Amino acid sequence: MILRQLEYFVALAREQHFARAAEECSISQPALSESIRKLEAGLQVPLVRRGHAFQGLTPEGEVVLRWAQRLLADRDAMSQEVAALQSELSATLRLGVVPAASSTVALLSDAFARANPKAKIHIQGSLRSTEILAHIRSFELDAGLIYAEPDELGGLLAVPLYREEHILITAQGMLESAGAPMPVREVIDLPLCLLDSSMRGRQMLDEVLVTHGRNASPRIECDSIVTLLAQVSTGRWASVVPVQWLEPLGELPGLVRTPLTNPQITSQISLVMNEHQPLPLILRALLSATADIYPSVTKHLDKG
Repeated sequence: MILRQLEYFVALAREQHFARAAEECSISQPALSESIRKLEAGLQVPLVRRGHAFQGLTPEGEVVLRWAQRLLADRDAMSQEVAALQSELSATLRLGVVPAASSTVALLSDAFARANPKAKIHIQGSLRSTEILAHIRSFELDAGLIYAEPDELGGLLAVPLYREEHILITAQGMLESAGAPMPVREVIDLPLCLLDSSMRGRQMLDEVLVTHGRNASPRIECDSIVTLLAQVSTGRWASVVPVQWLEPLGELPGLVRTPLTNPQITSQISLVMNEHQPLPLILRALLSATADIYPSVTKHLDKG
């Protein structure tokens, strides 16, 4: 019964509304409220600040929420592992992905799907790294592909996968010098379609340009690989993207890749997950599949 009460409590914290939480849990609102009151009575602390409507969690409620999320995640992990002893892994892998990894994630998902034919995969793309980290900590995502900043990763396992290398892409015939290395500072002179300025890949380009006393002023900004490629393919726009974006897409006829120099723009993409041991079966399966693509992952799999 305590696990059911914790489920209702977590749903309320997520929805921040009694009626919506009750609907999510497929019970009546009075039943949900009574269950949470029983949880409070059992723990002998108030968990929810109540008025005419939900007004947030008490400090005790915030502590209980973190434990509830972990207990429910451990329950699910236990169920998955026991079920896998009778058959193959059949759970759903939930991945969060920053836009910069929205194509490279296909390498991981394909390897995972081939190794676990009964498992499903749900990918949330176009999330910021901070959003993915929050969802992992609340056990709403199993793992994420992000720009891993060390000061943001307390309590999480970060497995380095690859370093991005940013390049210039243009339509064939747009630039006479296309394909030959180009200094980053010269990018500013082109008609640009770039990532939105709130995104890490764009911020890195801006930081490099500032060191040369220049600022990017693109006429088109977006947060989508498809949109960037479509704009560049018109022959009117140039863009700066990680070359790793392009590799899973195969041949892109009509587009020319130009290396950028002085300096190169690089950044680390990592696979991030909760670090508690033992790792759930679904995460061990993900690391195993990932190791087929990035052998350096094997040492983390051995630890799990």
